Amino acid sequence: MNTTESPAPSHREQRAWKLIFGAWLVAGGATLGALFLSEVMQVAPCVLCWYQRIFMFSMAVILPIGLFPLDRHVVRYALPLAALGWLFAFFHQLLLFGVIPEQLKPCTKGVPCTEQSFTWFGFVTLPTLSLLAFSIVIALLIATHSRGSK
Repeated sequence: MNTTESPAPSHREQRAWKLIFGAWLVAGGATLGALFLSEVMQVAPCVLCWYQRIFMFSMAVILPIGLFPLDRHVVRYALPLAALGWLFAFFHQLLLFGVIPEQLKPCTKGVPCTEQSFTWFGFVTLPTLSLLAFSIVIALLIATHSRGSK
C-alpha cells in the first residue's frame, strides 16, 4: 500500500483553482477572439486595441502557469495586468462615447481609435467586449485573492 499519496485538495484550493481557470478561459477566449478578428476577418486593430491585447495576451499565458500546480500567487502578477488593460479599455470606451476631447486621441496614425469596425446588436463594440472581459477577469482574480486570505 502506498502511503506517500498526496492528500486531496481542500475545498478552498478547489475553489481557487476554478476561479483562476475561469479567468484563464475568459483571457484565452478574448485572445482567440482578437486573433480571429484580426487574422481571419481582417479587422485591423487601432493603437488602443494593441495595448489591450498586450495585457490580455499576457494573462492568457500567465494564468495557466498558476494552475499546474495551483499557485494563488499568480493573482499578484495577473491582477495588475488586468487592471491596466481595463483602464485602456475604459479610456477607449470613453473615446468612442465622445467623452474624451479631440486633443487626447492617441490614434493619430493608422486605424482611428474612434472607428467602429465591428459592432454586435448595434451597440456592442470591440472596446465594450474588452472592458467586459477585463472586468470578469478582475472579479475572478479578486475572488481568488479574497478566498485565499480568509
